[in-house]
Amino acid sequence: MGDTVSRRVLNRTALERQMLLRRDERSVAEAVEQLVAMQAQTPNAPYIGLWSRLKDFRKESLNALMEDREVVRASMLRATLQVVTAQDYLRLRPALQPALSKAMRGFMGKRAADLDLDALAVQARDLLAERPYGYTELGEALLEDHSDRDASALAYITLRCHLPVVQKPPGGTWGSGSSATYVNAAEWLGSDPDGDDAPDALVLRHLAAFGPGTAKDVQTWSGLTGLASVFKRIRPQLRVLRAEDGTELFDLEDAQLADGDAPAEPRFLPEWDNLLLSHGDRTRIISDEDRPKVFRPGARVLPTVLVDGFVQGVWKIKRERSKARLTVELFGKTPKRERDAIAREGERLVAFAAEGDEATVDVVVGD
Repeated sequence: MGDTVSRRVLNRTALERQMLLRRDERSVAEAVEQLVAMQAQTPNAPYIGLWSRLKDFRKESLNALMEDREVVRASMLRATLQVVTAQDYLRLRPALQPALSKAMRGFMGKRAADLDLDALAVQARDLLAERPYGYTELGEALLEDHSDRDASALAYITLRCHLPVVQKPPGGTWGSGSSATYVNAAEWLGSDPDGDDAPDALVLRHLAAFGPGTAKDVQTWSGLTGLASVFKRIRPQLRVLRAEDGTELFDLEDAQLADGDAPAEPRFLPEWDNLLLSHGDRTRIISDEDRPKVFRPGARVLPTVLVDGFVQGVWKIKRERSKARLTVELFGKTPKRERDAIAREGERLVAFAAEGDEATVDVVVGD
């Protein structure tokens, strides 16, 4: 029986490993590597995620890494767009292929029935070798040999699930919207992904970024299944702990647990931040009661506010001409001291995001 770990210790440890207890001094590339991958379904999300985690983060720092091919935006965890270091893309993507294929089958269903996926991938790869293609554009080009199919399905199968591709900057950078184009990973990075297709390394990286955890946690984060056997295989390398409900937890042998009483200042997280998407039991970050207020229909996960380390509200920025208004909606009664701290952090956020617009911050307390 391992030591019992309280929910607050799990919370503070996750925040520590996510660089959310205090802003970190490491470089942008080092931070992305520590996080393994950053959700980037919308281009601006990883910028806000890094701003909340790093001291003096500037948008240009991430832009430069993407232009220099040291960081890429590509389909990774759960077949969603992520920002990841080029090294990690090359070494981790092979292990994620079963999850990408499963996502494709689940999302496409009959639209992928009787489709020769390998032949489709070769066709898409040949097209991308000629020039970059946008998502819709590639789907329409693939229709020439698959006229009985749906263009969006062909694009999803190749660009999100079956072919190693990355987005070419400036697509995928701050403010770029949905105008990204794709290139073959081999041409952009100099080689195809060539890492081990066993998920052991992914499990260890998850624990370093989000642990202590379980096989279900890694499954929730990565989309991979059948991980119990992996934990059984690497168990001798791991530290075994217990949650308060008796659940067996695993951690890196030399990893430190944070102090459950460590102070945690307010932090703003972007939509779909992986902190909220990496545990089967999310109560170390958000209560079951508040979860439906953040996890919305259509697989949406709203931008959130951490107060005392836990999700306590949501936020949005609305622009009108040269003005930007940040509205923070808290879920319940919050002491004035905390509301003032949220407002101060919000002023810094809107100054970062609004780029010179006149800023207003509203903090609204729910019932």
